[in-house]
Amino acid sequence: MKIDITLKITPKMVSDAQGNEKKALAGHLGTHFDVMNKKFPIEYTERKGIVFDVSTVTDRDIDIHDIDMNRVSKDMFVAFHTGFIEKEGYGTQKYFRNHPQLSNALLEALLEKQISIIGIDFAGVRRGSEHTSMDQHCADRGVFIIENLCNLHAVLDQGERFKANTYPVNYAGMTGLPCRVVADV
Repeated sequence: MKIDITLKITPKMVSDAQGNEKKALAGHLGTHFDVMNKKFPIEYTERKGIVFDVSTVTDRDIDIHDIDMNRVSKDMFVAFHTGFIEKEGYGTQKYFRNHPQLSNALLEALLEKQISIIGIDFAGVRRGSEHTSMDQHCADRGVFIIENLCNLHAVLDQGERFKANTYPVNYAGMTGLPCRVVADV
């Protein structure tokens, strides 16, 4: 079964996002990844994936102890289901500024595992001034971060493992690339 985990964009969402996030229309609208100064490798379009349900983690960073790192292996697409995109709704000021975030220790552990992609159902693995620097740090290690996924609960309903199919728009010279992500479970 195929499950689309890409956020469907509506005109209202575009308007809300543009009013609350200055980069929203420069390749950073909806489900996308921040390319930094890297090129998305074509072999990353198909990856073994796992989604971790971290929806009960609130009022603190999602940490290494919240997931089973033994289930993570090289070249994986590792997704985190918080439910935030469904609870808050994409495009609001709260969505962009008060979203969950992954701890630095968790991010470093994922980088050490040499995964390919981190997928999240919120606006960034870190907030504020740490957002861009962590995206660059991950990209420098060959790991891309896909933001604003949705429907991860539907993937979890079928089990944690899936095949991730990720297809970015073939833009050049952009800092963000919109993409379509489909989970094959």
